[in-house]
Amino acid sequence: MPDFETDSTASPGLYLHVPFCAAKCRYCDFYSLNAPQLIPRYLEALPRETAGYADSWPEPFDTLYLGGGTPTRFSETDLESLFSSLSVFSFALDTEITVEANPEDVTPEKVQSLKSLRVNRISLGMQSLNDSELAFLGRRHTARQSLEAVETIRKAGVEKIGLDLIYGLPGQTPAAWQDTLEQVTALRPDHLSCYMLTLEKGTPLHKDAEAGRVAETEEETARDLFFLTSRFLSDRGYDHYEVSNFALGPENRSRHNSKYWRGTEYLGLGPAAHSFCNGERWWNIRSIRKWAGNLIKGDSPVEGRERLTEDQRRMEVILLGLRTRQGVPLSLVSQSKAAEILVGQWIESGLAKSDGGQIVLTLEGLVVSDALAQSMADQF
Repeated sequence: MPDFETDSTASPGLYLHVPFCAAKCRYCDFYSLNAPQLIPRYLEALPRETAGYADSWPEPFDTLYLGGGTPTRFSETDLESLFSSLSVFSFALDTEITVEANPEDVTPEKVQSLKSLRVNRISLGMQSLNDSELAFLGRRHTARQSLEAVETIRKAGVEKIGLDLIYGLPGQTPAAWQDTLEQVTALRPDHLSCYMLTLEKGTPLHKDAEAGRVAETEEETARDLFFLTSRFLSDRGYDHYEVSNFALGPENRSRHNSKYWRGTEYLGLGPAAHSFCNGERWWNIRSIRKWAGNLIKGDSPVEGRERLTEDQRRMEVILLGLRTRQGVPLSLVSQSKAAEILVGQWIESGLAKSDGGQIVLTLEGLVVSDALAQSMADQF
């Protein structure tokens, strides 16, 4: 069996896409709508989708991730209904249950409701602790609301809290970004996701850039900010385990997201959600109305499927593995003499190292991991 086959030794993960937001952020290209009137329709259709998979996923899930959108836009009653729809599945006793939340939605009542539903990890979309940066991004909360949300989650006794941050904003200086990092690390969250701002096609920010109203961060500045982020957080005890992700010790890594990077099987529910099992990937209709309409009529909500070839699987292992400190199996690289030569060049130039049968990028390599991954994949 090739090294790039699915990690069949790990339990599968379950992802639920909750595509509702109060407003669309200027940088976001995920599928979501400000359409609260469709929530009842969504909750009516979801049990039909879960019932359709109840018998085909006999193994217990050990991670559950509610993303979006903004799952915390739901009321406490709607959240209970949503979780009830998942009762057809079996879950391990130590299941990691993560819910994405926005600061403006976090109330003591909402957090207590989540905790009663066994949620043990909240991923908070803080993005920045600078109000002008938040306004630029189109966020609806303030820095003060973020700090209050963290305090509310902590008081409720939720086991783990992760914070999402965005950096590399036009004109952002290293000093300004470091100020945010200093404030954030003082809170000692269990996990941090620090994403470089990207101007995705179709988003308002991308349109502003095309019109010359917004300038992308220069490559050299982006590199400096990346190195600053990694070194600053590492100095404060955070494990830089994936290009954009940091954990306060290995036990606080995102178990669910790690499944994607390792090629573990997962089931995705909800509009636009993707799934992967037995070498096949499929994805749902990218429309709440059409997804729900199909399910309520008894039709499939799946829009498309593909069976991955060995070359495609190899490409995925390379693209995803090189983003992590786990790296890529040396045995995979050895299948191509050209790839072996390329890796030797990386090691010689300080971009990578050989570690326990794995090729692992150094910090200097991680900052250009996408380019390195593509160059390696081209050798096969």
